[in-house]
Amino acid sequence: MSTMHIEECVRNSLEGYLMDLGESEPNGMYDMLVNVVEKPLLEIVMKHADNNQSKAAQWLGLNRNTLRKKLLEHQLIT
Repeated sequence: MSTMHIEECVRNSLEGYLMDLGESEPNGMYDMLVNVVEKPLLEIVMKHADNNQSKAAQWLGLNRNTLRKKLLEHQLIT
């Protein structure tokens, strides 16, 4: 799979979202998109890293504490 495929999916979804809004103006699109993409990214990486936060953080290029904060925000750990 190429990154272009992911970009195309995001682009198509955003176009559909804006069309569905009709005359209404969007609000908070950046945070909405980051949250929608970030949670499945974290879920999949954690699964493939066997829930090893250090390994997942390394794969993602994040500090382990940052990863932990994001996992908590998305309620992926308690």
